[in-house]
Amino acid sequence: MFNILVCDDDREIVDAIEIYLMQEGYQVYKAYDGDEAIRMLKTNDIHLLIMDVMMPKLDGIHATLKIREYSSIPIIILSAKSEDTDKILGLNIGADDYVTKPFNPLELVARVKSNLRRYTSLGNLSVDNNMLYQVGGLVMNDETKDVTVDGELVKLTPIEYNILLLLVKNQGKVFSIDQIYESIWNEEAIGADNTVAVHIRHIREKIEINPKEPRYLKVVWGVGYKIEKQA
Repeated sequence: MFNILVCDDDREIVDAIEIYLMQEGYQVYKAYDGDEAIRMLKTNDIHLLIMDVMMPKLDGIHATLKIREYSSIPIIILSAKSEDTDKILGLNIGADDYVTKPFNPLELVARVKSNLRRYTSLGNLSVDNNMLYQVGGLVMNDETKDVTVDGELVKLTPIEYNILLLLVKNQGKVFSIDQIYESIWNEEAIGADNTVAVHIRHIREKIEINPKEPRYLKVVWGVGYKIEKQA
């Protein structure tokens, strides 16, 4: 059974989301501000967090920033705003997905399932018998989900890990933005450019010594991205 933490200062929204999640067999924990969400994450085994942006005490943006300092669980942001800038902000701070209010509860449940699937089993990515993948000083252990660069451990979110694994397992192959999105999100790539670009930038910041002159994760202008084969 998966444990889902729902955090929103609107108790009616939290209760409504709880009903739909419980119908799917999930155990639901509830919080009503960012501080409370952080406390519950530290004292309970939570597998996914659904969190509103606008909340008292500690809002969803700052709460997500704090959570990402020690946890890589999937985070779905709820936002009353639909502008691209707000969606990008949510991804920039470490969220894995976003749902715009008002939302269809069934869509939210579908996104919960999708994020949990990626988090626990990497979705549609097959795992080879050899669980170690290496490109130069970049090593991915797909059994422990550890990523190291020159021996230093790198913390990636589940989506960042999945994107990097897809590229590492296909060294030298160029993937378009749509191909990356459809492989990782398991849905049609409509307006996926910003979403993928934000995650790629985060990965570069974590695995590259100089993200502006990347050694591993290369852009092929007008085509897509690839992991450069190392001699």
